[in-house]
Formats: sequence, structure tokens, C-alpha cells
Amino acid sequence: MHGLVNRSIQCFVEDTYGGSSWDHIIREARLEFRDFEAMLAYNDAITEAVLDAAAGHLGRDRNTLLEDLGTYLVTHSHMNSVRRLLRFGGHTFEDFLQSLDDLHDRVKLAMPDLELPHLELTEVAVDRFSLVCRFERPGYGAVLQGILRALADDYGALVLLDLEPGDGAVAPCEVLHIQLLEKAFARGRSFSLAGHATG
Repeated sequence: MHGLVNRSIQCFVEDTYGGSSWDHIIREARLEFRDFEAMLAYNDAITEAVLDAAAGHLGRDRNTLLEDLGTYLVTHSHMNSVRRLLRFGGHTFEDFLQSLDDLHDRVKLAMPDLELPHLELTEVAVDRFSLVCRFERPGYGAVLQGILRALADDYGALVLLDLEPGDGAVAPCEVLHIQLLEKAFARGRSFSLAGHATG
């Protein structure tokens, strides 16, 4: 697993639950180091051990924990670069959804070593979408659900999200059903493509 993923998990735990929680988690995961390096690669088993230890210590089921991680990636000030990358997908939440098919390739241009799921968006009806998330390891669907929930708030849209396992006929996948209830439900956070966002 790319170190950036593991580092994001570490930052999420430390920023949300404190350093002492992270110390407990790395002891439970039996790591021989405290901090992940963003540019290194780690065995997938290490990431799995950390997630299992985090879910146990924090009393959260794994999908809920991963969804919270997705929300953190968009909302926390330490992760503003992630928010900016995603907001470049469009001026509205619907524009952003339509840009998700290209997200994998856009990220690969910046970080060729970072493996991300392939995303396939289908508009199944007016304001209703199906987003297929294909990856060899489950869990990214829950992270994506947290990201979309946070970005809907960021854009000021009201959405209903439902995550379920896919059929996996082509590759392991998860399916996120998205219903756009109201496109301008609330005032979104300010964002400028040309400069620093505020709000």
C-alpha cells in the first residue's frame, strides 16, 4: 500500500482522536515504528492491521471508520490540497460527479505510484446515479461515500447515498447509489479555481 494512504489514516486518527489513540493503535497493530512515510510503500497486511486495530480501539465498524476517513480528507484543514484537487472537477456537485470517471487518470499524472480504484459513473434516471468502484481490496467504496457526503455539503447540495457490494463479475467492486435531492439546498463553502479557497 502506498505510504500516502497509510499516512492519511495516521493523520485522520491523530487529528480526530489524538496522538494517544494512535499510539494505542500502533501497539495493537504490532508496528515497529510510529509514523508512516508518505512516499514509501508498505505491505498491505500492515494497513489491514492498522485498520483492524483502529476499528477495535475506536469502537467503530470498519465501513463507518473508512467513511469518516473520507469525510476527513475533504473537511480538515490539513487536507485542503485533496479538497482542491476534487473541486477542480466542476462548478456544481453534478459537474463533479461527471468528472469522476477521469479522476483515476488525473491522480496518476501527479502520483504514478498511487493505486486508486477505477470509477464508473452511470446516470440511471434524472438526478440519480450509480457509481461503481472497482479495486482489488474492499473499503474504498466507504471512503468514497465519506468524500461524496462531505463534497455535497461543500457544494451546498442535498444528496442521499447508499453503498452496497457489486456483483464482482469483472473485478471486485462496490456500488454507490447517489440521489441528488436538491442541487442548491444550502450555501456551499467558497472556492475559487484561480486562487485560495476561503470559508
